[in-house]
Amino acid sequence: MVSSKNKKGLGKGIDAIFSEFEAIDENSETVVDLSLEDIRPNPYQPRKTFDEHALNELARSIEQNGVFQPIIVRESVNGFEIIAGERRFRASKIAKQTTIPAIIRPLSESGMMEIAVLENLQREDLTPLEEADAYQTLISKLNLTQEQVSQRLGKSRPYIANYLRLLNLPPATKKLVQNGDLSMGQARTLLSLKDKDQIDQLAKKAVSEDLTVRQLEQLATETKHDSRKKKKIAPVKSPYIKATEEKLVEKFDTQVAVKESRKGSGKLEIDFSNTKDLNRILDLLGIKLD
Repeated sequence: MVSSKNKKGLGKGIDAIFSEFEAIDENSETVVDLSLEDIRPNPYQPRKTFDEHALNELARSIEQNGVFQPIIVRESVNGFEIIAGERRFRASKIAKQTTIPAIIRPLSESGMMEIAVLENLQREDLTPLEEADAYQTLISKLNLTQEQVSQRLGKSRPYIANYLRLLNLPPATKKLVQNGDLSMGQARTLLSLKDKDQIDQLAKKAVSEDLTVRQLEQLATETKHDSRKKKKIAPVKSPYIKATEEKLVEKFDTQVAVKESRKGSGKLEIDFSNTKDLNRILDLLGIKLD
């Protein structure tokens, strides 16, 4: 059971969601032993990582004393799904238990989703990406707007929006955030860059050199300035070069670039997708390999 004092700051929606729990007298409910093999984690669980050390400690306690507090589940097509108590479930499996005490409660799909998200948000130990995924789940699965999510949770809409923006980070940088190597503030700074390779490069630099958010902001600003500068000084191709490229593209049926230096020299670049494509181009050039 979630105490009311933990609901502070999560808006009026949390009271409505947990009201069906609180309306039930736990003392009148039957606790049953369910097979661990018949139980599945909550599919809407936003938490992706669990503290292995803490789980092992809990497992040792369960080996000696058993599970004191039953988990709460709902019946599903393939057995049971966890509403609350996934840590106890995971630790019981580590402790090689075969059953676990549980209370079975009826709950709708949307109700289960909201409880999973909100119960974890209350614990305040989700990673920034897990929190962002939790907000996205409420938006996509319940067809809520950012404004509705903010009202439901008692948080500002910009707060919700800032977390959702983290989902736009490239995978390598996301992993650094998920592992706790990169902070929320650092990640938000990197989002000012559009190039994903630049984001990954600065993210690695921030971690390896232990950069502050302010130092990273300066680097991001310099990177954007350099990128704009390179675009400005890019040479304008003459009509002759453009026409030559078009003819070559038509002949080789692939991307071709003619790059001319200020001294009049240059280079020709012909793209190919694989070895077979390269051999096709060589045939067009009349080049035969032994």
